[in-house]
Amino acid sequence: MFHLSPSILAADFTKLGAQIKEVENAGGDWLHIDVMDGLFVPSISFGMPVIESIRPASKLFFDVHLMVVEPIRYIDEFKRVGADLITIHAEACEDIAATINKIREAGCKVGLSISPDTDVSVVEPWIESVDMILLMSVHPGFGGQKFIPETMDKIRAVRRMINEKNPLCNLEVDGGIHLGNVEEVTEAGVNVVVAGTAVFRGNIADNMAAFYEKCKKDVCHE
Repeated sequence: MFHLSPSILAADFTKLGAQIKEVENAGGDWLHIDVMDGLFVPSISFGMPVIESIRPASKLFFDVHLMVVEPIRYIDEFKRVGADLITIHAEACEDIAATINKIREAGCKVGLSISPDTDVSVVEPWIESVDMILLMSVHPGFGGQKFIPETMDKIRAVRRMINEKNPLCNLEVDGGIHLGNVEEVTEAGVNVVVAGTAVFRGNIADNMAAFYEKCKKDVCHE
């Protein structure tokens, strides 16, 4: 099933609660929350207090993306504040298996991500163990970057792996997604799309409606 996961990194934080409600009212079901530690990526973003503050006000599925060194340290806390799915970076974990198990034990769905410079072979051993693979289509750490074209080949390769090993696994792409390229990435195999500025800049409801129109079920992988 196709999901649009608007990234609140691009939201107006003076209106965050209202904009999240707009996402819900526009038919959204996922919300992408980027957590950056200033170590794995250069930037620092919001963390547990922000998630905890918005959780009571939203029924959306919280798609929490940890760009954090050794995220295993924080899994229980992110579950406590309201994460539904926790995505970790393969490059940031000394023990990927232990981190995946920790997320499972906490009661969350599990995502595994790789950065643009990491080969897709890194995720292949874990496809049967996770609920989602996230391919970064920009270098993680900053919003508003342009989509890296080489990501298309990675999407197709990982979609083949998923179809062979775990067809129920979602494939998400994050970075530089807009109305001009979203059809191409979904046709290549993505079924969860992260969009930040393309959703939150301008009219949120209209922007989301345009994404849903572009990503009709006949071009998206169930």
